[in-house]
Amino acid sequence: MLRAYAPGPDGASCVLVEGDAQALANAVWIDMISPTSEEEKLVESVIGVEVPTRDEMAEIEPSSRLYQEPGGLFLTANLVAGVDSGNPISTAVSFVLTPGRLVTVRYADPKVFELFAAHVDRTPAMCSDATATLINLLDAVVDRLADVLEGVGDDLDNISRSTFRRSKADKQQRMTTVALQVLLARIGAAQDIVSKSRDSAVSLTRAIGFLTYALKKKESGDTRERLRSLSRDLASLTDQTSYLGNNVTFLLDAALGLINIEQNAIIKIFSVAAVIFMPPTLVASIYGMNYEHMPELAWQYGYPLALGLMVLSAILPYSFFKSRGWL
Repeated sequence: MLRAYAPGPDGASCVLVEGDAQALANAVWIDMISPTSEEEKLVESVIGVEVPTRDEMAEIEPSSRLYQEPGGLFLTANLVAGVDSGNPISTAVSFVLTPGRLVTVRYADPKVFELFAAHVDRTPAMCSDATATLINLLDAVVDRLADVLEGVGDDLDNISRSTFRRSKADKQQRMTTVALQVLLARIGAAQDIVSKSRDSAVSLTRAIGFLTYALKKKESGDTRERLRSLSRDLASLTDQTSYLGNNVTFLLDAALGLINIEQNAIIKIFSVAAVIFMPPTLVASIYGMNYEHMPELAWQYGYPLALGLMVLSAILPYSFFKSRGWL
């Protein structure tokens, strides 16, 4: 699918292009979403350079992601998608900056593109030229990444509050197995997003650094200042991912500690039960032996005495454990 954004007399207009080369030629921003080979050839005929393929976008070497060719500047960065749906993924997005035109290539649907497109409709100046569109789009990407990390931080605060700041009534009740499983799942989901966000922040930092170097002699001081501001924002977000990662590690250790406590409590119950029933079992075993000469068997009160001895031998260790606070 191709979407072309072009400035018009009444503002920026969004046109869904279906093989219309003329519409692409007038566009400032061409957004390629899971393009077919025919769509790739159409865009390449308009911009005069080859767009990165999906395999090329998957390369991890900086030289394969950030490079400049005659007629185009190529940047590839990882963005986080699917956070709102609960299935976060890290997807590669390529930005191709050519004279007078920006092309983006993606095979997923990060929400930032939807938000930016809506913003462009309201603010036509955001796509006044290709470079301004690229910088505004990168600014929106950084803002979206900050929102994602803010959401993860709130979720971690909720996990911490529900785990360590429960009411007295809740503290007296043990966490069930299902509750512990849910806790681990929430921590794991937060770690997944933090990891992908850190990867995105690092790749964006490299891309913006390369863009700053490539445009340092071509663009105005305001453009360079905006790029430096984006770099500072990404540095702060990278620090934030480290902070959140430490929080996730702490909460994971705490959750595993709670699981160990619950397991120890169960083992303690079985251990205490074994100790309590050991003396009565010993008494019953002694009087269950089939010896001929056992005087107690002939006593009139032998049976009640044996029962009383078994009950007493169970009560004494129970009272001892209770007094020590082990029960």
